Amino acid sequence: MEENFREVSYSQTTITELMIPAYANFGGKIHGGILLSLMDKVAYACASKHAGNYCVTVSVDNVDFLEPVEVGEMVSMYASVNYVGTSSMVIGIKVIAEDFKVGTVKHTNTSYFTMVAKHEGVPVKVPGLILENKEQVKRFLEAIKRRELKASYRKELQQARLSLLVEPENTLLQKERCLLRLA
Repeated sequence: MEENFREVSYSQTTITELMIPAYANFGGKIHGGILLSLMDKVAYACASKHAGNYCVTVSVDNVDFLEPVEVGEMVSMYASVNYVGTSSMVIGIKVIAEDFKVGTVKHTNTSYFTMVAKHEGVPVKVPGLILENKEQVKRFLEAIKRRELKASYRKELQQARLSLLVEPENTLLQKERCLLRLA
């Protein structure tokens, strides 16, 4: 039986929502948590459509808020499957905020959500991905590279944790804004 494949365009998803005062933080900007929730929602919709199954978020990469989002702006989240593994998918999300009154459009965030397809709590195989242009190939290759770099970072961080000494004379702390009061 031949494995099935789907085009990137098959599951591309956009969610657009008006940013209302209830979404604002004490500084008058939209809460980052609201934006993360919307990104998770669009990642789920995109991944579930591609997989034809329930999907869960297993990791989120690159949540850098490049520009603040204001009350009254229309935010659009554009999601597409950038990479597929056996049961996992990397969903690329681009966030754009528009102010219709003044005619501004700003890119506020790009994130990558790793989603896993599941059935009755067990990971299931997802369809392969048909790459139809160089941009899609580039995104697929970038996802592979991000995965490699993440694995390398995790390994390096684990090694660093094992070698760190929690001692008052630790020179790494001398230029930092901390005061040691160890018992």
